[in-house]
Amino acid sequence: MEIGFPKIESTGDITHAIAWLQSKKRYTMSTQTSYEFNESTKYGGFWIRVGAYFVDLIVLLIPNLLITFLLNATTPVENEVDKAILDMMSITFNIILWWVYSAVLQSSAWQATVGKKAVGLKVVDENGKRISFGRATGRYFASFISCLILGIGYMMVGWTSRKQGLHDMIAGTLVVYDQNA
Repeated sequence: MEIGFPKIESTGDITHAIAWLQSKKRYTMSTQTSYEFNESTKYGGFWIRVGAYFVDLIVLLIPNLLITFLLNATTPVENEVDKAILDMMSITFNIILWWVYSAVLQSSAWQATVGKKAVGLKVVDENGKRISFGRATGRYFASFISCLILGIGYMMVGWTSRKQGLHDMIAGTLVVYDQNA
């Protein structure tokens, strides 16, 4: 019985190592890229998505604090204008961090951020397929519109038939329970 990782001595052994990893179910990621919709499809509702968001807040807390600390430590502030510029830089870097985090993970094989994965959700397009990085980017920036209208775009998740927020409708996405979770 093979216990450890196979020894790789040449480039030809890489194929063997990949096959070995794929044979170990606990080490492989779900490669399902399509979701089958039917009458039993469960969409991710408002509160479960709020819970996923709080998990993501915790995951990104350290990087957000690190960015803010580094900016404050390396940028001299001599007046109120400098402070306002520093605050805008911090906000910009944090928006970029959240965008990359969300778009990369939602367009990956996981199809979910760490928070969504933790609660068993994933993001798919309206055909049940994995979304592209571009669509995930559009979904992220469309969420600003959901927020700007007093959060009503987020609250729509609670009353639409497929539990879509405004940002989901704009991006053509759905949040569903992962059938493999």
